[in-house]
Amino acid sequence: MTYLSSKIGYLTVCVALLAPTSALACSSCGCTLSPDWENQGLSSTPGWRVDLRYDYINQNQLRHGSGTASNSDIATALTNGTVAETEQITTNRYYTLGIDYSPDRAWGFNLQVPYVDRNHATLSAGDSENTYSHTQSIGDIKLIARYQGFSPDGDTGIQFGLKLPTGKHDYSFSSGPGAGTPLDRSLQPGSGSTDLILGVYRYGTLNKNWDWFAQGLFQASIKTLHGYRPGNALNLNTGVRYMAFDKIVPQLQINAQTRQRDAGANADPANTGGKLVYLSPGLTVALNKSTKIYGFIQIPVYQYVEGLQLAPRWNASVGLNFSL
Repeated sequence: MTYLSSKIGYLTVCVALLAPTSALACSSCGCTLSPDWENQGLSSTPGWRVDLRYDYINQNQLRHGSGTASNSDIATALTNGTVAETEQITTNRYYTLGIDYSPDRAWGFNLQVPYVDRNHATLSAGDSENTYSHTQSIGDIKLIARYQGFSPDGDTGIQFGLKLPTGKHDYSFSSGPGAGTPLDRSLQPGSGSTDLILGVYRYGTLNKNWDWFAQGLFQASIKTLHGYRPGNALNLNTGVRYMAFDKIVPQLQINAQTRQRDAGANADPANTGGKLVYLSPGLTVALNKSTKIYGFIQIPVYQYVEGLQLAPRWNASVGLNFSL
């Protein structure tokens, strides 16, 4: 067994298996990060693994282009009709169950089941009070297969799978002047679309104490519902981990995403889509041979959004996973 494969349980990679929505500021926050290599679907070690993860994303900064939206940006958008409201805040809490099974070193299967808890507030043009929504629902489930039998070490692999339309997508605003009107499709727990997911990855060792990975993942809708098509997304991720300690593994990732505008009669193409880059430091701690805990912070180092969109100043992820 190589040095890398003997410690593969601690490696991290981003596979973007969580995102239930399609507006860039919402779908990309924390969703390009996947804190555990084995339990998020890129393990070459046979067996069952279970991951429980919590992500917190507080979108409290209204942005335009690559900067913070100014009063002039907002006034222009309201005047020309590209927006009919000024979004105030969106607080996202994701609870995700991940189940991974590898029958052998070449094949593996990964299931991600998210539960979405989201609060949102917006101020419509002409209103003096905010309109609010609170959505709680199972999100869109993802099932990803992988094959990494191209070499004896299994250090190169491909991924292919589907995002299924299991999340609820018919919520309405719950209070305020706009109560009872349909909630924006990009803010629903589910998109209503079936998406194809394709990926490729590679990992290796730099020296005795350092390992690395690189990965690309593409997601595109192949079947849509009720006039809404989420924009196609491409995630590019790379990272390193430091292996000199016995049970503690510091890690650093760079997570990048580009997403196209949403399309369809119920979409908001003027205010969806964009590009972002996160710097993501984290730590994994082995409690015993089969149990690990982890935590990550994502810090945006570049954000470009189309139109006006809410974005976070930082994201946080914590989790617990088990090898069975």
